[in-house]
Amino acid sequence: MMEEKQRIIQEHVPGKQITLAHIIASPQIELCEKLGIEKKEAIGIMTITPAEGAIIAADIALKTSTVKIDFLDRFSGSLVIIGNISAVDEAIHRIMNTLVRVLNFSPCPITKS
Repeated sequence: MMEEKQRIIQEHVPGKQITLAHIIASPQIELCEKLGIEKKEAIGIMTITPAEGAIIAADIALKTSTVKIDFLDRFSGSLVIIGNISAVDEAIHRIMNTLVRVLNFSPCPITKS
């Protein structure tokens, strides 16, 4: 008698969340060089799930502040923005506000170093 095999289907359905929102004020030149980014007053780093949320976040940042997008990965949800401290701070806060209030993402605290 042949044993019947079970078929298991697995799928990953991520929640809508911001898992990291951090602002680095006055980054050291060595850090910028290691990251391969232009030296600026501040670096903003975010990680968003689902990953497509990073595209929305980048759009919000560019439309609401004078930051530049240094890195955007639509597959991992990583976003790195650079600019002066007030512009990066404003962009991160606007992104958080829109994703949380309009799109119902779960937030994380905005941290700074």
